[in-house]
Amino acid sequence: MSTSNSASRPDRLTVLAFLADVQTEQVLRDGLGDIVANGMDVRRGTIRTAIQAMAKLPTPEVLIIDISGDDQPLSALGELSDVVEPGVRVLVIGDTDDVDFYRHITRGMGVMEYIFKPITREAVGRHFAPLITRKTVGSDAARGGRVVSLMGARGGVGTTTIAGNLAWYLGVISKRHTVFVESDLHMGSGALLLGGKTGPGLRMALETPDRIDPLFVERAAQPVSERLHVLASEEKLSEPLNYAKGAAQRLIETLRVRYNFVIMDVPFLPMPCNRELLEYSHHRVIVMDPSLASVRDTLRLMGVPNGPWQPQSPTIVLSRQGRPGGLTRKQIEDALKVKIDVVIPDMPKQLNESASFGEPAVTERGPFRQAIIDLAREIGFVSGRDDGGPSASPEPTSALASMASVFKSTKLGGLS
Repeated sequence: MSTSNSASRPDRLTVLAFLADVQTEQVLRDGLGDIVANGMDVRRGTIRTAIQAMAKLPTPEVLIIDISGDDQPLSALGELSDVVEPGVRVLVIGDTDDVDFYRHITRGMGVMEYIFKPITREAVGRHFAPLITRKTVGSDAARGGRVVSLMGARGGVGTTTIAGNLAWYLGVISKRHTVFVESDLHMGSGALLLGGKTGPGLRMALETPDRIDPLFVERAAQPVSERLHVLASEEKLSEPLNYAKGAAQRLIETLRVRYNFVIMDVPFLPMPCNRELLEYSHHRVIVMDPSLASVRDTLRLMGVPNGPWQPQSPTIVLSRQGRPGGLTRKQIEDALKVKIDVVIPDMPKQLNESASFGEPAVTERGPFRQAIIDLAREIGFVSGRDDGGPSASPEPTSALASMASVFKSTKLGGLS
């Protein structure tokens, strides 16, 4: 769409955004800050504000607009097309969770991408960032399920508990095809937490990757429920893993064909297997507690370079917040120089009881369940209901038609 002449103009901003609320602005800045740190102008306003402003301002390379709350968003998008240059890349944020609406504006109106509120850094990084940088995600990363790795800043911060409950929420409550991978073959407790069985399949996959195929996965992953499986081992402590290079990548690629979500509990140890699991994740989650040592090690983990499938920085989960003697959230954020994405309060009684009885704590409504729901949204889960009811998630599609051709001959009203 964009021409080389317009892209090289010195007066042309990289990104200009008009957003209706503070929360959306903060998430957008967090998601795109590293990409367009010096070329992004964010202003408060709606699409009507954008129409008035763009009648006077030079058209940026990328225009991000907020259509939430507008009674006639389709008409407004048509009016916007009259005041911007045809080469602009338009990205839209709204409050309508509707596949037909998404398809209409992306395929028929020249909008390159649309995401609905509440937006997350993951959604911004996954859907907006490649269109801004023009670095599209490879087809290998785009097709198949999403791979999420959770790693603790230190032992004992609750990573396995959080990863297991996240997998349960996705697979059992929300009924997405989900597999939980416990990469600690000797001391991992994820299968125990979920009431699943361990087996030799994971070790065989990591030592002999030539055996990995869809049939192997079907046999190795043990069922917990209809749509939740566990891939875990319980190997003898005297038998170290003889890891074959490339095995983790091949395992991930095969699992993605079968499952919507691959949730991996990955201890951050300097081992080739763990490094490869982290590298080929779509999303990394760092779990920390409110201790000084955890802050130090979180900073070290944040410095690990992103893998080829990771457009966004890691999600930070603060576990056991409010623990006696722990640091405050503000103290931690000041030290990390980033915002905490998800906070899980200190709930030792509830979590210990759940672990003892083998029933994930996310089954009960309350602060812990809400934190897991928030984390699910962060890693790319889309649901139309806060209670975790299943809903369809529109597949990302880009339409390259010019907005200048929209509504020239037909005038449409708002959505019903």
